[in-house]
Amino acid sequence: MNRIYQPLSNRPLVAGARFQEPAMQRERVRLDAPALDVMTDLCMIPAATIDAEAPLDAANRFMIRRGVRLLLVTDDGRQVLGLITATDVLGERPVKFAVERDVSRQDILVRDIMTPRERLEVLWYSDLIAAEVGHVVATLRYAGRQHALVAEPGPNGIGQTVRGIFSLSQIARQLGVSIPSTEIASTFAEIEAALGS
Repeated sequence: MNRIYQPLSNRPLVAGARFQEPAMQRERVRLDAPALDVMTDLCMIPAATIDAEAPLDAANRFMIRRGVRLLLVTDDGRQVLGLITATDVLGERPVKFAVERDVSRQDILVRDIMTPRERLEVLWYSDLIAAEVGHVVATLRYAGRQHALVAEPGPNGIGQTVRGIFSLSQIARQLGVSIPSTEIASTFAEIEAALGS
């Protein structure tokens, strides 16, 4: 049976129209929840990436637009060259670079400020399967970092694939607490006290 479809009516897009953003409100978690519950899984959410040759200010605008504080720096073949964070972009590194090289901020590229791949460490995905959120918080605190990349073996066991990202600010929101980056509680007792448990 051939069905006849009628066209839908069109309406003009009015001035001031906004786009709908997804409700990314994640459920509240506990320290003993599975660690993978607080990982941004790049199998489910596309990675926020930027080219190494992009202007630094473009990286800042892209982070704001995507609502993220970390971008993977990649090449045309999707290989990870490094990463850049909002702290890198808005902190002292660009100022120091501009003074040392006698260039203006507009001339600074992502590659000038990014943390290169050689200086990055990753958590192994298989180690996280039995881990809890508290382990991730303790790991970030021990490393003094806001983010941690998660990797797994690449296709056919060759190389590595970045599988996910942990963000301390996201974990804090999901726990329902404020975790200052410079004073992250390193023991479960301190964390639980912060949670009011």
